[in-house]
Amino acid sequence: MLSALNHQQNLLRSRLSIQSLLGIFLDPLIIVASLFGATLFHGEKIDAPYIILALIVFSLSFPGTSRLNDRFRMLLRDIVINWCLLAAILFFFGYASGYLKLFPQQVILAWLFATPAALIVANETARRLMPRILAMRSYQRTAVIAGISETGLRLAQQFRDKPYLGTCVVGFFDDRDKQRLGGLSLLGKLSELATFAKENRIDLIYITLPMVTQPRILALLEDLRDTTVSIYFAPDIFVTDLIQGRLDDVGGMPVVAVCDTPFSGVNGLIKRGSDIILSILILLLIAPLMLIIAIGVKISSTGPIIFKQRRYGVDSKDIIVYKFRSMTVCEDGGHIAQATKNDNRVTRLGGILRRTSLDELPQFVNVLQGRMSIVGPRPHAVAHNELYRKLIRGYMVRHKVKPGITGWAQVNGYRGETDTVDKMQKRIEYDLEYLRRWSLGLDLWIIMKTVLIVARDRHAY
Repeated sequence: MLSALNHQQNLLRSRLSIQSLLGIFLDPLIIVASLFGATLFHGEKIDAPYIILALIVFSLSFPGTSRLNDRFRMLLRDIVINWCLLAAILFFFGYASGYLKLFPQQVILAWLFATPAALIVANETARRLMPRILAMRSYQRTAVIAGISETGLRLAQQFRDKPYLGTCVVGFFDDRDKQRLGGLSLLGKLSELATFAKENRIDLIYITLPMVTQPRILALLEDLRDTTVSIYFAPDIFVTDLIQGRLDDVGGMPVVAVCDTPFSGVNGLIKRGSDIILSILILLLIAPLMLIIAIGVKISSTGPIIFKQRRYGVDSKDIIVYKFRSMTVCEDGGHIAQATKNDNRVTRLGGILRRTSLDELPQFVNVLQGRMSIVGPRPHAVAHNELYRKLIRGYMVRHKVKPGITGWAQVNGYRGETDTVDKMQKRIEYDLEYLRRWSLGLDLWIIMKTVLIVARDRHAY
């Protein structure tokens, strides 16, 4: 009995390690292999400087999360952005310290261009091979789900759609009488689950019963105390639209975050630091252009150069947002009509500024002030917020973060006029997706896409 238990534990450890180790070490190993490959290809000897560089990039290139579940487009984006960030850091410190002079230029250039290609091929190959590896019997975990609920059905679907997880769901247990559930069987009553788990060597049990059924959950946990099965509880709050949902603790007491900002702790420092550095660099570059635009606005129409309007900032606090004035009016009241195509309020110069988003340039000052971020949900007029918060579910959640000069919605086609509730709904969906998926790499991707599409975008008036 003891040897069988030890064997089962060893298999579990091997199943976990083959996934986690691959996800952790694949990128660093490929980057180092690419460096050594470029070195040998150009006839150089792998001596101390190369070994030190390899150790540095190995320690800096661990991915935050596994990419096995990423779509190819997302995989491509993450690899390119992360590699550009790492290369920029290495070049900066290498140039500043003089260490870069120790390496032949052709080796460094070959390494720079070969590495992202090698990473893409390696990650895509691993993603395609992983299901086959985990399909081997020794790497498969068996699981049952306790509770026929929306959460349970979605969980089973996840395991079916993602074979790299290495888990086979054999069926459900519930006290309700249902015969077949999406190809999975109802295996018995909850009271029969413990016996079934012991007799069939079940590895995992997922409890997806509604939280209101607390006595049933406690009784089931009591029955399962006599087994070695791993037990997970998936409460039904996870069927809601979670924003930064995670497990946390308050003085050792576990709590579940349902809706929170992604910019807490270290993430907040990274976000603010990147905003300050990028906004200073951008303002230095665009200062002459801003001066020319300011002169043009002043002489082309009557009114102030800078248009100031109240918007909702983080946590719905009022902020003042700057723009170059592009209209003959400066509206900031309880009712504001959105700009439309051929809007007679827009000046001739203002039309050019709005189409090219040059009217937004003063908002980099807002970023330095800490009122805005370079990337985030676009701020709407206060009047529009008050209107749409009553019409669109989750509308105000976008105000958990600072508004941005550009955002995930804008680079996905929802820039400019939103003349229907459906269009605003789609914009909000992208804003909330940004809050769920935020990373520094995503911010840089949005900035690059904004630069590429803003000149040819025709959705802003």
